[in-house]
Amino acid sequence: MYVIIAGCGRVGSRMARRLSDERHDVVVIDEDAGSFRLLGERFKGHRVVGSAIDWDVLMEAGIEGADAVAATTRGDNTNLICALIAARAFEVPCSVARVYDPHRAAAFAALGVRTVCPTEDASRSMLDAVLACPAAEEE
Repeated sequence: MYVIIAGCGRVGSRMARRLSDERHDVVVIDEDAGSFRLLGERFKGHRVVGSAIDWDVLMEAGIEGADAVAATTRGDNTNLICALIAARAFEVPCSVARVYDPHRAAAFAALGVRTVCPTEDASRSMLDAVLACPAAEEE
């Protein structure tokens, strides 16, 4: 599988390393070349410095042949636009945006944009953990 990951922070770099270790073709895009240090020395993929919503940068990353795009930058807007460009303009079969704002994630999901909302995931996990405490069972 040929995967483009926009954003080389904790999530993007972990995804890239795992996909690379599993022998997938991976390209990571980030505006800060220093972020690529998170990929480590074993990373076999490619690195592209630039904005994930810049068409020239996406072309350099090989978006025309991508099987998947994962937008994991710090910005919800950047991630959503990147995912939309990938899905609609380049017909990438799998395009996913990380979106922190639950309302925005739901609105774009309703439009057909695949989203992952860590805010929703974390709040569900935290609530489950709190409700599993012994004090919660006493009531």
